[in-house]
Parts: sequence; C-alpha cells; structure tokens
Amino acid sequence: MRSYNRTYTITEYGGFTRGPSQNGFQGLPEKTFDALETFLLANNWKSETETIELLSLSVRKGMGKVITARNYVGLIAMTDGTVIEILPKIVGSDISDGEAKRIFLDMLKTLKDVTFKSFNVSNLRVDRLSLFEIFIKMFLDEVTVLTKQGLKASYFNIEENERFYKGKLLASQNIKHNLINRERFFVRYDHFNINRPENRLIKSTLRFLLTVTNDNNNRRNVMRLLSFFDGVDFSSNIDDDFTKCFVDRSMIHYDKAISWSLVFLKGNSFSAYSGSKVALALLFPMEKIFESFIADKVRKFIRNGGNIRTQDTRYSLFDKPSRAFMLRPDIVIENEGKTIVIDTKWKLLSENVRNNGILQSDMYQMYAYCKKYNAEKIVLLYPNSDLVSKNFISYESHDNVNVLISCIDLRNVEESIIKILSEILK
Repeated sequence: MRSYNRTYTITEYGGFTRGPSQNGFQGLPEKTFDALETFLLANNWKSETETIELLSLSVRKGMGKVITARNYVGLIAMTDGTVIEILPKIVGSDISDGEAKRIFLDMLKTLKDVTFKSFNVSNLRVDRLSLFEIFIKMFLDEVTVLTKQGLKASYFNIEENERFYKGKLLASQNIKHNLINRERFFVRYDHFNINRPENRLIKSTLRFLLTVTNDNNNRRNVMRLLSFFDGVDFSSNIDDDFTKCFVDRSMIHYDKAISWSLVFLKGNSFSAYSGSKVALALLFPMEKIFESFIADKVRKFIRNGGNIRTQDTRYSLFDKPSRAFMLRPDIVIENEGKTIVIDTKWKLLSENVRNNGILQSDMYQMYAYCKKYNAEKIVLLYPNSDLVSKNFISYESHDNVNVLISCIDLRNVEESIIKILSEILK
C-alpha cells in the first residue's frame, strides 16, 4: 500500500538539490531527485512554435545538480510515495502556502476543460491539505453528487446456463451443455443493473485512492462511497472500460467524475506527461491560468458596458498571404466606439532592471495590436510585484500608440480590476 505522506512544497522559481538542502534550495532524497530528473528530461521539449519547460535542470558550483520550477504549477506524485507540490509565486511577505493554494485554485477554476469549475474553494482547509489531497476531495465530492442522484443502470445482454427458463433459449449451446443435465437452460436475456463501465471505473478509482490518501476525512469518504457500489465489479480492463463510456445527455452528470478517474487511474492530467517513476502529474501553465483568470474577472465587470472578445483572431500582422502571422490578444473591449486591448503576462516586474523587466518583443506585439485594432489604448497586465512602486507605467509615441502597464494584486483581485478599468475607460 502506497501512502503519499512525503510532500515537498516549493514555489515558482524555487528548486531542489540532490541530497541535503543548501543555499535556499530544498533537499530531495537522491532516488526521488533522480526520478524527478528523468521525468523532466522526458517532458521538456521544443517545437517550431512552442517550448514546454516544466522544470529546468542545471549544475551550480559547489551544489551539483539543481532542479528549478518554472512557470508550471501543480503536483507530481511519484511511485515511491513522494509528492512534489509547486505553488505559484504570489507576491507578499506574509502570504502562506495555504493562501497561495487558495488563490491558485480560484484561478484554476476559470480554465477551460477543467473538471472542477463549480468547486467551492472557500470551504476547504487548504492550509492543512496538500494539492494532492485537495484533488482527491474534488473527485470524492463529484462521486457524492452521483450517489445522491442515483447510480445509472442499464440493460446488459447475458448468456448463462440457468436453473430457470427466461429470455431466449440458445438451442445449440443448450444441447452442448444440457443434453444429459436437463435441469438447466442455456439462455440469453437482458439484465438491468448498475454494473456498467462508468461505475466500474469510479469504483476502481475509489479503491486506488483508498491506498494513497493520507487524509483521514478523505479515507472515511472513500469507504462510505464504496458502499454505494456493492453491485458493481472492479474494472478488469481499464482501457476497455474507458472506450465503452457513453457520452449522451443522460450521462452528462458523470463527465467530471470520469475525467477525474482518467487522471487517477491512467496517470493522465489535463496534459499528457510520461515517466515510469511518476504515478500522477497535474501541472498547469501559469501564463494560461493568469490569462484566463483576468479575462473572467474583466468580463464580470464589463457585462453591460460593452462588447468583450477573448483570444480574438480577426486580424493578422499581414494581409497577404491571408491570415499570415495571426494576432491573438487576450482581451478586446469595444465600448462606445472605442477599442481597448488588454494582454496579460505572467512575470514579476522590477524597477532594478532595464525597462522594469518588460520584454522588447512584448512591446513590439503591443504596437502591432494598437495599429491593427486602431485601439484607443493598450493595457499590459502583470501580477503584483514588490519591486515596482508605481500603480501605472505609461508609454506613448507620436503616432498615437499608448501602452499602459499595470499590476494585479491577486490577493485583492477585484479591487485591482476595478481600479484598472476605471483608469482605462474614463
């Protein structure tokens, strides 16, 4: 029985050393470090359009190998029972791991294709639960809803040698099995029960979680929920049962639970990762989470004050050939004949570096947005940084390109959004 009771937590840009902790890097047991190194080498890759770097591996003088977290956050559960927990870098000297988890989960709910959009984070004691246990609880809550609604049953075609005649007699099989023993009937009939693939997968997931959870409440809930599946077999072929899951209107309430079963039973997260020493990897790109979170908040405050487009693809950098070098700003607000473009960047700015750390390529991008959209204003949003004292930084050019830089306080995001919108819409 595995117990995931060894959790190592770091934040973005933090990291691990192989062996004892040193120079601000947290120590990992050598076998765990080696397994994590194998995982990152198998899953860091580059293409012509995208670079995936979940973690980075480097060698530091006097320290040896170090593994550093980048812009992916979440958890990696190893087969040896170790959980690596990576939290987002939320600015604030007094912020706790629990508060960072709460902010992260609230942000995560706004992503498309996640299975827990309706999950109430405020009811969780995130200060005492690891992300792994939180995700287990999310699955258990989904299964609890299913059991209250009643598990879905269906008709199954059964061929058996029965004591009583029912359904249709299968003559050839009956002669083969019952030529001498005439007390039985080889028949085919339909049986209505809950032993369907979806329920087998959920029951198998519950059994798996019983072996890995280290939280007493989660363990009690697993055992309670298993009692509702007494008439269901454990899945003997997980892959086959997943292919047999039906997606129709009558089964839509199973979607979230089955998605979580895929995560826990197959080791698949919302992106596919590989690694023989990794049981489960749930990692999310903070750039996309931040972008989705800000778009969700802006949409709430401008619901009746104009038209909002997200990930807009109406324009390309060039007209010929058609749609060459497509532009895709995060948010476009069209209000009273004026257009405002908002783009988000998950990066901490600093007044101690040139241009506050704003990349020249990002400003080229904003210039193109302004010209193509004929925008009144371009807004570039970053997460809050202790190293920037100004609320707004403005850049203007003689050809009417105006770019406003601002930071979002993720601990008080709604107040930040209101302040920024009042500035750009006034």
